[in-house]
Amino acid sequence: MKKNAVFLDRDGTINVDAGYPSDYGQVEVYPRSYEAVRRLNSAGLPVIVLTNQSGIGRGLLTEENLRTIHEKMKASFQQEKARLDAFYYCPHYELSAIPRYRLNCDCRKPNPGLALKAAADFGLDLARSYMVGDKVEDIVLGLNIKASPVLVLTGYGEESLKKLAEIGVKPAHVAVDILDAAVWILAREKKAAKPVP
Repeated sequence: MKKNAVFLDRDGTINVDAGYPSDYGQVEVYPRSYEAVRRLNSAGLPVIVLTNQSGIGRGLLTEENLRTIHEKMKASFQQEKARLDAFYYCPHYELSAIPRYRLNCDCRKPNPGLALKAAADFGLDLARSYMVGDKVEDIVLGLNIKASPVLVLTGYGEESLKKLAEIGVKPAHVAVDILDAAVWILAREKKAAKPVP
């Protein structure tokens, strides 16, 4: 049986959105992110990061820079007894001066490419999964893959909430932050696991 997962946006959700960091020293993880991921791990849910990184296509960092950031982020979670199972990123930017990144791709959120690749790699049931993020494209991605989209109010969350209302898109849940999102997801999972009398 396919399992469900929790997809997390990175900047503005797990860590402070600092624009286009090229070094892990520029990344500030929200303290409550560790507890959120620990709780999701304890429930047996894969935790997978999906992130748009057009900074690569813009020439502001390299894929090697990004891999190093993600390795260090993974290690910082491990130190806190929390596990990020995988990172999937989109490096493309339509106006890139670097030909291989100059793409109108299927992997840039809200397009489903990253989630579909993760689903194939991990054997996931997207319709039973969750997409947590602070941007409009995170919520639209969740809807595009039939997952439950959860908006966090950190990062661009407050601004995104207004934009979503304007376009008539409603998240499954609006959470104060990533830990609040994890608590809601786990309560929902518990309810779903209860046998019908």
